[in-house]
Amino acid sequence: QVQLVESGGGLVQPGGSLRLSCAASGRIFSTDAMAWYRQAPGKQRELVATNTLDGSSYADSVKGRFTISRDNAKNTVYLQMNNLKPEDTDVYFCNAQRTTAAGTRGYWGPGTQVTVSS
Repeated sequence: QVQLVESGGGLVQPGGSLRLSCAASGRIFSTDAMAWYRQAPGKQRELVATNTLDGSSYADSVKGRFTISRDNAKNTVYLQMNNLKPEDTDVYFCNAQRTTAAGTRGYWGPGTQVTVSS
């Protein structure tokens, strides 16, 4: 069982930076696929960045600005967000996908609000 809690959201001006953290109550394994999603009210949840054993990938809208990283020893995943734009305003969610012999199970955090505004 894994419980995820995001932090680091807030209000930032356009062009600014934020670093989101996702702390897991249980252990994060290197084989767990970790990801960040975001969602605006009334819209579908959008995949922002993923990190697996094969590397990291990003949505086109954030490439070159966002970086996902993980510290398995600290059971924490990060999302460094630079050059933020108003359209990055959303609730950001951390996701973990764990595959075992029983199948794949997903875990979500409650989300953290990011607001980009002058």
